[in-house]
Amino acid sequence: MTNRRIFLKNIALLGAATTVPVHNLFAQSTENTAHATVSYYKKIGHIKPLSRIITIPDVGEFKVLKGDFHTHTLFSDGAVMPKDRVLEAIDNGLDVVSITDHINSAVFRAYPNIHNEVVITDRLGASGSRIDQNIPYILAKSEAEKSELILVRGVEIATKDATREFHINCIFVQDVNTIAEANDRRTLFAADNEWRKMLAISAEQGGFNFWNHPDPGFGDPMRIFDELEKVRQKGHLHGIEVFNFFSHYPFALDWCNASDLAPIANTDIHPSDWNAYGHQNPLRPITLVLAKERTYDSVREAFFARRIIGWAAGMVLGSRKWLEQLFVACVTMTKKPGLLELTNKSDIPCFVKAGGAIRELPAQGQLSMYRSDGVKKLTVSNWLVGTNQPLEIDIPQ
Repeated sequence: MTNRRIFLKNIALLGAATTVPVHNLFAQSTENTAHATVSYYKKIGHIKPLSRIITIPDVGEFKVLKGDFHTHTLFSDGAVMPKDRVLEAIDNGLDVVSITDHINSAVFRAYPNIHNEVVITDRLGASGSRIDQNIPYILAKSEAEKSELILVRGVEIATKDATREFHINCIFVQDVNTIAEANDRRTLFAADNEWRKMLAISAEQGGFNFWNHPDPGFGDPMRIFDELEKVRQKGHLHGIEVFNFFSHYPFALDWCNASDLAPIANTDIHPSDWNAYGHQNPLRPITLVLAKERTYDSVREAFFARRIIGWAAGMVLGSRKWLEQLFVACVTMTKKPGLLELTNKSDIPCFVKAGGAIRELPAQGQLSMYRSDGVKKLTVSNWLVGTNQPLEIDIPQ
């Protein structure tokens, strides 16, 4: 059969399979007049995919909540409105999100009108103009409440000089304006004496402060900057991002372990979620929060208790204590002669070995693997408790 005949045959078959006849799709009702509006809503509809569901069993008394604590909107250098960040979080199966626009960099002038509704007028005019730095949170809050998404007020501050630059997120704060006022120049980069004061104000408000994207390009990758170590000792630094956007910082997890800091995995997303990761990307960064309840206060308490685990690019990153407990909650192990049978009750994939080759235990899957004689520990190669340190779990004897 010629290519032309095959093409025409396929077109005919496609037409026969069409469920909505073309003449019906475009037909107008005889009841409509020339001046009537014709609704095609039922035909066009709204194709809305189901939100992602991430299954992770409770870890003892704790629920495992999924969150992103570093996101940006059009109110700094992001590409979407605050409401859209909330909708993206819901679509990705998250329980909690924080919008952390850069302080003193808002591009819109915004204010409440006489009905206490937020009105966005024009782009920010004169340098240093005063605006409400809490606007991103205010705009996102009503949308978050509709879906019972936990929304955390936050902000990102930055400082730099000729030798180094670093950014710090402050979350669980009460008023971003008060923090912004510590920067007298109203600029994106706070002066050396200002950023310390800003962290102190965040801490006074009950804020949790963490160092963002600790890229070795910004300084010595083998140590925390002296300036940050000093604020840590004051109790004004509580965590470090071990994963940011597409970057992993293995050394940061070692710092967390050595200095009792929380390891955090965030998107730091600026584009739309679709343009950054695609739809419901299972490898996008997520921070797992082991919270007593699904509430704002419980999430905050978990952060300060360091019950925090990073999950990104197929890796699980955290302290040995909490990774062990999470693995035991997610995976059951049954020992048989020469075999080890594993069942994964979570959506977190595992790559494991018991003396032999590395095998994949997929999300919600099972694995029966040979166990070498004398091997007493199961190595989980993609669950990391430090640089080049995979999690090891005792095999039932």
